[in-house]
Amino acid sequence: AFVIFGATGDLARRMLFPSLYFLDMDGLLPSRLRIVGAARSSHTDEEFRKDVEGWVRERAGAFFSQEAWEAFAKRLVYSPGDATDPKSYATLKERLEGTDGGALFYLSTSPALYIPIVQGLASQNLSAEPNRVIVEKPIGKSWATCEQINAAIAEHFSENRTFRIDHYLGKETVQNLIALRFGNALFEPLWNRHTIDHVQITVAETLGVEGRFGYYDEYGATRDMVQNHILQLLCLIAMEPPSNLRPESVRGEKVKVLRSLRPIRDSELREKTVRGQYTRGVTDGKSVPAYTEEEGGKASDTETFVALCAHVDNWRWAGVPFYLRTGKRLPTRTSQIVIQFRDVPHSIFNGSPLLANRLTITLQPEESIALTIMNKTPSLTQGGYELQPLTLNLSLLDAFKGEKRRRIA
Repeated sequence: AFVIFGATGDLARRMLFPSLYFLDMDGLLPSRLRIVGAARSSHTDEEFRKDVEGWVRERAGAFFSQEAWEAFAKRLVYSPGDATDPKSYATLKERLEGTDGGALFYLSTSPALYIPIVQGLASQNLSAEPNRVIVEKPIGKSWATCEQINAAIAEHFSENRTFRIDHYLGKETVQNLIALRFGNALFEPLWNRHTIDHVQITVAETLGVEGRFGYYDEYGATRDMVQNHILQLLCLIAMEPPSNLRPESVRGEKVKVLRSLRPIRDSELREKTVRGQYTRGVTDGKSVPAYTEEEGGKASDTETFVALCAHVDNWRWAGVPFYLRTGKRLPTRTSQIVIQFRDVPHSIFNGSPLLANRLTITLQPEESIALTIMNKTPSLTQGGYELQPLTLNLSLLDAFKGEKRRRIA
């Protein structure tokens, strides 16, 4: 069985159920797998299936198949209950009767509920082998709360049955960063402080908190995005080549990067960071409320935008700034990595302006890899060249068709 706590929440709606639907469509789910949604809302199985169908249709778009949906819907059941109420776990245990092969519990909830959920599972012996647990980022809001959560999980689930996940790493375009860096001899000789001026990593959203004010106000943009999604991207850009693609090898190289990050001192906060909060305005022609006016909102200084300058203090990256930024209610939805190369050391083109080369990796929504280079402008000008920047653009959506294209989109 696959059990999703927080089954009516934002992540489950946008990511988890559509992903499970596509896995089922591709024949990658066990034939007898039951998918159990657990949340506080009072739903029957049929009501829950109808909700999930709407989420899947919206996400799948042209790739939605009624036949595939009907097969997937048969797997879905619902277990209502409050995650802090011990009685909910007795109900859940009943919903799991008749399943075999163990259960996988996916905690798609606020981190504040991780400990009650794990303890509730243990109270019904649902933490016994071979059952496993997945916890979503962020795991706590501080070092202390992270340790508390990990200790509570370790009481009931062994380490080899515990999975800590950042769903952003499941994106094809994010995984492609490893292929781009280490599958092409072109980039490695240039991937260092000698030729790279700076790196920009941007994750911009047009949406607001979308009904998640209670969670978001406790964590803010820094904890919600920077310390997981964006640092994972930074690690993939900055890490050394792993010896192989085994998880422990890749993880080891990422840890080296994180340990090399230069701490930002309190005295540097104004110089190295910017924080902001969205106000009321217009998005896509519609009036939208300020952050503090959102559903459940209140007066708050929690940031919904953050930008910072990071440094990786090692031989490869010494002196290269990494500019990280993320925010909600921004003009454009995009996730993008820009590798800005250094200027040529000397121009021979009689004052014709030269722009430094730039590698732009767009993760969403227009998945692409673009390289900006200087070229001669066609002309009969005497006495010199006129140059202009042109972009070589590889659209991944155009490069792949059918099922491969769907997995990117």
